[in-house]
Amino acid sequence: MVKRIAIFGSTGSIGTQALEVMAAHKDKFSAEILTAHTNHELLIQQALEFNPNCIVIVDESKYQLVKDALAHTHVKVFAGTDALEEAAALDCYDMMLAGIVGFAGLKPTLKAIENGKPIALANKETLVVAGDLVMKAAFEKRTPIIPVDSEHSAIFQCLIGETRNKVEKVILTASGGPFLGRKPNYLVNVKKEHALQHPNWEMGAKISIDSATLMNKGLEMIEAKWLFNLQPSQIQVIVHPQSIIHSMVQFTDGSIKSQMGLPDMKLPIQYALAFPQRLQSNFPRYDFKSPHTLTFEEPDLKTFRNLALAIEAMNKGGNWPCILNAANEIAVYAFIKNKIGFLDMTNVIEEALYKIPFIEKPTLEDYFESDGLAREFTATIIRL
Repeated sequence: MVKRIAIFGSTGSIGTQALEVMAAHKDKFSAEILTAHTNHELLIQQALEFNPNCIVIVDESKYQLVKDALAHTHVKVFAGTDALEEAAALDCYDMMLAGIVGFAGLKPTLKAIENGKPIALANKETLVVAGDLVMKAAFEKRTPIIPVDSEHSAIFQCLIGETRNKVEKVILTASGGPFLGRKPNYLVNVKKEHALQHPNWEMGAKISIDSATLMNKGLEMIEAKWLFNLQPSQIQVIVHPQSIIHSMVQFTDGSIKSQMGLPDMKLPIQYALAFPQRLQSNFPRYDFKSPHTLTFEEPDLKTFRNLALAIEAMNKGGNWPCILNAANEIAVYAFIKNKIGFLDMTNVIEEALYKIPFIEKPTLEDYFESDGLAREFTATIIRL
């Protein structure tokens, strides 16, 4: 049977690659819902090519342009933030690919879980911000969450068949980003053009900046905590510049399993969409006849303090990861707009963590309030 996919964030890096995967397997997948924030032109192209049941353009000013462009089709067009939740509540799809970047992905993902829809999760911020509530809802609804992040997909794959075996720790690998080995005296002068040049992966702007600061790896640690029901002490980060080993799991007998492959996000996307099947692909293969030298080193927490802040937030819990994420989203936006320097991002995030009131056991409403306060505070000190 054809699996009907709802892609939330279809014009982003994950969404466009997911559509490439689906186009290569038209007998397996159909696009039922597509959503975009502001990129109406690409959304129109996608709608014309994949003929979904409905689409959502969050930017309401683009609604009429999209509606007019698709007037000759049967595609239903909706607009606005609320429409994301309304689309997630529909019963016309079989799986949601949660690819919206940042905090904005939380509400539609929760709505899909409430609706009993399996989630292919690319939006790590959903678990960073409210992992306790999201995983509780998924458990109660018996809704599978299959990770799309390459690192969490690797851990997920390593755990298949190991249900009864206790995990000692998981080891998340980090490429180190474009500034591996650099010190603060170099980083103080870098611009967004440098930070966006990831050595191994093709990603969107926000995640590329997060990778350059190592915040991305910190967010992944928090995501792994909730996704795999781990204690912070069971999660380790190691820098692996070649990005061939995507992550590892060590069991209590000392055995380590890893998942390997060339850095290509289409592979974990396809795995999540087709799970439990593995579909044939023409993705490039790693060649052991001409292997890389695979190296590993400890991350530099003194230089890349965003990772240290994320670890601190993971250990403290409560609403700290939510504050961390919100402040980081504003800081990254400001850096991309040339409002602050590369190292300034860490400073404003740290200040937000200690100025926004801490809540040990937040409710969903507390998370939204903390998110808003952190954004407002960060934007104020940056003077956005």
